[in-house]
Amino acid sequence: MTSSSQRPGDPLAAAPAHALAPAAASTAATPHELYGELFVAVQMTRVFGDGKSFVDARPRGAPALIRARFEAKRCLPGFSLADFVHANFVLPGQDAPTSARPESPQHIREHIRALWPMLVREHRQADDGESLLALPKPYVVPGGRFRELYYWDSYFTMLGLVADDRRDLADAMLANFAHLIATYGFIPNSSRSYMLSRSQPPFFFRMVELLHADDPAAGFAAHLDALKTEHGFWMAGEATLAPGQALRRVARTADGALLNRYWDDRCTPREESWREDVLTAEAATGRTPTDVWRDLRAGAESGWDFSGRWCADPADIATIETTALAPVDLNALLAGLERAIALGAARSGDTATAQAFEARMAARRQLLQTRFWRADAGHFADLNWRNAADPRPLTAAALVPLYLGMATQPQADAMAAQVQRHLLGANGLLTTALTTGQQWDAPNGWAPLQWMAAQGLLRYGHAALARDIAERWCASVQRVYLATGRLLEKYDVAQDKPGGGGEYETQDGFGWTNGVFVAFNDGLLSP
Repeated sequence: MTSSSQRPGDPLAAAPAHALAPAAASTAATPHELYGELFVAVQMTRVFGDGKSFVDARPRGAPALIRARFEAKRCLPGFSLADFVHANFVLPGQDAPTSARPESPQHIREHIRALWPMLVREHRQADDGESLLALPKPYVVPGGRFRELYYWDSYFTMLGLVADDRRDLADAMLANFAHLIATYGFIPNSSRSYMLSRSQPPFFFRMVELLHADDPAAGFAAHLDALKTEHGFWMAGEATLAPGQALRRVARTADGALLNRYWDDRCTPREESWREDVLTAEAATGRTPTDVWRDLRAGAESGWDFSGRWCADPADIATIETTALAPVDLNALLAGLERAIALGAARSGDTATAQAFEARMAARRQLLQTRFWRADAGHFADLNWRNAADPRPLTAAALVPLYLGMATQPQADAMAAQVQRHLLGANGLLTTALTTGQQWDAPNGWAPLQWMAAQGLLRYGHAALARDIAERWCASVQRVYLATGRLLEKYDVAQDKPGGGGEYETQDGFGWTNGVFVAFNDGLLSP
């Protein structure tokens, strides 16, 4: 298989990991940087079943002293690594209120309203050596092992906060994201130091639009600098990019078309999944470990971590090639961001910027309708930016161009038919039609994909199908809640049970499930 990040025409292919880290990352050392061999030993020997436990732990003393203490004691007779870690770190615990089953289940809407305050966190001052980034305002976490602010999750959570009259929390979260852009030049995957080398699907403009629903252009104007900064992050390197080359998150096809891809500025194992990534790279054939790790990290930036969507062989995660692909959803979202900047600039009186970004949006929309459209199969798909003949599979991401109004009506009609035929399950929309054991594949369904699909189909006149998706998914969420007392991050679309697969157990909480359920029931499914 062709290497996806170490390939001709990729100027960063041979650069070491430290050379690729953004400048902002140097202001917040990661656990691996702080603890070195101690970190590797803890992760590789599985002191904890979940690798996220150690990277989220708080040190009981200065990191340098803990590291020195480890070096002095590690070879002594009877040394216990687990005991050492417990003595030197305060370990994170599951947030019991977000996962506890009520003795007698409340009405699901009452339960969600009761969950919002349980999911609120506040962290204004970071302690030395901890990975959690300080933020100026309170925020809502997803739940379970996800104890920090996440980027794209938060938009779907905010849908429910607005519907449940918690506009105060939604406004605070938007302020936190604006703070992250101002501080780091982009929004990281989550508010952790080990996430400062990657972002997630760019939903900041949708958050602004949600909270300025009466006049979106005014909201875009008020946040214009932040929107332009985020766009600059995604487009960094475009000015010097020759046809057939890629640099960080931008790529040009051989004929000069400018596209975006997911990327990560580091090419080491993910710190929260260190052992898993080391083993994945060991299982890869004909690839360097840094190549595999880069593509795993890029897959994490996508939010779809992981899916056969990203793999040359969908059944084998070691063939992951995320950076070889221009994702249809990412490029549709960036078209939406460009439109938002154009509207905000026009409202601000900056005609030149408005015209420039309107032209950018129009060019990207044209690419979506041509390069990302598989006429032979009748659906949108990701694009292999080096090999357009590579037939990428149908996934729920194909509905994001509809969600953002970037499709033609005939394309939307064809997509509706494809959804009916291949992605509509008994309990909502399948993530993909691939069965791989990965959590972003069949039979799982995820809240954000239900929302974007239903809203996109509704936008193009397919109201019955949109309502059908919403009804099926919400009914299953309610049935699972009544049976278990739990709201979950993902669901099985074929049966009334939690979704499965992937690197960790299905989590309770759960921010975006709560938000989308509330938004559907107050909107598309309201009487």
